[in-house]
Amino acid sequence: MTLTVCLLNCTNNRMRSIVMARQTVFDMAFSKVYTALIAKAERKGRTGAEVDEITSWLTGYPVEQIKEMMNSDISYGAFLSDAPSYNPRAELITGRICGIQIESIEDPLMKRVRQLDKLIDELAKGKAMEKIKR
Repeated sequence: MTLTVCLLNCTNNRMRSIVMARQTVFDMAFSKVYTALIAKAERKGRTGAEVDEITSWLTGYPVEQIKEMMNSDISYGAFLSDAPSYNPRAELITGRICGIQIESIEDPLMKRVRQLDKLIDELAKGKAMEKIKR
């Protein structure tokens, strides 16, 4: 993703590059990002239904609504910031994603982006659903 490449390759004016990257990931179409998350899981033998289950658990969106949003023009940032009931257990999601320690992220929306990505990474690595959902 643009965000990862920019964060890892920034040398001059690092803060400006991070802000530009944040705007990019938040403004990306939800359908584009979600399709990439599903593809990541499927490449490792997991299913789109499992990605839906994790996303529903984390955000509180029913799976049917997530599917409907795939055909809308909602941004990824809006999808995460408008989540109906973001799971309070999300604070238990720790570790690194793209070289960034999740628990040290101050921006609440960026933290949500990284938390979902971390859960999908765990799924792709073969972790059991019960452990992913903590």
